[in-house]
Amino acid sequence: MRTPNVFAGPYLDRVAHLRKDASFVAAALEDPDSLLVPVWESRSLLRREPQGWSAGLLAARHELRRTIVDESLVMLGRFRGRVCFAAEVAGDQPPAGLPDDTCFEDLRMTGGRVPEDEAGLLAYARAMVLWRRRNRHCGTCGAPTVSASAGHVMKCTNDACGQDHFPRLDPAIIVLVTDGERALLGRQAAWPEGRYSTVAGFVEPGESLEDAVAREVLEETGVTVLDVDYHSSQPWPFPSSLMVGFTATASPDAVPRADEELEDARWFTREDIASGFPRLPLPASVSFRLIEDWYDSGASVPLRLTPGLKLWGAPRR
Repeated sequence: MRTPNVFAGPYLDRVAHLRKDASFVAAALEDPDSLLVPVWESRSLLRREPQGWSAGLLAARHELRRTIVDESLVMLGRFRGRVCFAAEVAGDQPPAGLPDDTCFEDLRMTGGRVPEDEAGLLAYARAMVLWRRRNRHCGTCGAPTVSASAGHVMKCTNDACGQDHFPRLDPAIIVLVTDGERALLGRQAAWPEGRYSTVAGFVEPGESLEDAVAREVLEETGVTVLDVDYHSSQPWPFPSSLMVGFTATASPDAVPRADEELEDARWFTREDIASGFPRLPLPASVSFRLIEDWYDSGASVPLRLTPGLKLWGAPRR
């Protein structure tokens, strides 16, 4: 069984059966040892460490708790034995009074340098905060919504409607296509120079995951895949995707061509990648994981230990 991707894994007990238990939720809200997972401007609170980052979790006794009403908190579950709440922090500027060694950072850039269980918790909190922000009004009648089930339901306040709105995910496929010795990668014009990645796209209504793989690869690169195999998945809360990773094979004589979404699409050998071109996605992504597993299956030196390896972006310190 593969090691879970970043943001995935059994990192907490979600205690879903207790979300409607008013006494449990009330006690957790009053408990000064409960934990807050702050999210401000879609950024997660992180704590600087000598070798990277850790989650900037705050005990509920922290002064920040007094600025957040109960109805805006989302009970995430038990993390390391303590109940955790996602907490959206409002304001044009980060709140005052936070520990000096903490700051709000983009989880996409830093998630791979946070302990695995903490990275999953931060991603979960970010996804819930963004979902609630986008569901402040009923999508059926337009009336305001209120929080229910410890933040996991947004309920319409219109008695004639009363619709319950639940968190939604946008499933997307991401696939590494190979002909055995080469990997098919593409780049968008807006990306930094030299950056290439695997083919990805959203699953359309009435479409299976496998059908989405074949369609996206053909649309974006002109390559027809011969078979499709599931690899792994990754929560991707930017804002609400679930990336479902696949590998696929294509004929060795397939000639890729870019469509309007891609500036370029081409085959790359392991030697190309080892030389530093193309620049690859960050290791926190399932895209990198797909490339890595293929690369390592036919290389004497693992990809992460390759001297010429270049990645797109870098965590800010």
